[in-house]
Amino acid sequence: MKKGRFSKQEIQYIESHVLTESPERIAEQLDRDPESVENFIKKKHGKGASREEIAAFDLENRPYWLEVQQQFTEDELKLFKYHWARIISQFRDDVIPTEELQVVDLIKLELLMNRSLKQNKDNIQQISALETLIRDERARDPDQQNVDVVFNMERQVASLKASQESLNKDYRELQTKKNSMLKEMKATREQRVKRLEDSKQSLTGWIAYLMSNPDITQQYGIEMEKMRLAMRKERERLSGFHKYTDGQVDQPFLNSDTIKD
Repeated sequence: MKKGRFSKQEIQYIESHVLTESPERIAEQLDRDPESVENFIKKKHGKGASREEIAAFDLENRPYWLEVQQQFTEDELKLFKYHWARIISQFRDDVIPTEELQVVDLIKLELLMNRSLKQNKDNIQQISALETLIRDERARDPDQQNVDVVFNMERQVASLKASQESLNKDYRELQTKKNSMLKEMKATREQRVKRLEDSKQSLTGWIAYLMSNPDITQQYGIEMEKMRLAMRKERERLSGFHKYTDGQVDQPFLNSDTIKD
């Protein structure tokens, strides 16, 4: 099975068969991994991709994505894509350019908070290890203790604890900025619930809510259409002749439009 990037010939084959064949069939013809072919089709055509996957693919086409890649590690970039896809999906893709920058800054704050917590965890582990060594060294006989080593380790512990206080302060500041930004974006649960409650106060508010949430509008439309089709189907059935258990034949639904000779 082939590995690596798709060749021009393979891309042309995928492009010409994406609408007529399944990803599994295309992968079989190209001797490729079906998952890699499916991901290529999702990324290039959006076929079979979820809303979150489309948002993640779209992020890579943003000009600032190159800058973001230079600012964070690979693991952090994966988390960046995850948060981006979920937040953009939450806002139903209704994000203007200034709001998009807010989303980027919000995710950066989240990653910096995670980075601060990781460094804090490393400090705690180093402090614990050094304090254990200090206790072991002091447990020796006085004439066997290495005072210089103990002094050096105690100085390291003091430095790590000072660094830990600084990290905690940075984390609290980042948390404050993040909460403030969430409120500005009206993305907190309290604001979402309030918006929903406000939308129920009047017909105009409800219409405005539906206009700002096209997915919900589409869902209601699909349900209404299903009900209409089901009603028409049932009316056709009941408009025909029906034989009852007592042997009589009649039309359950009878009016001037359904009457039969």
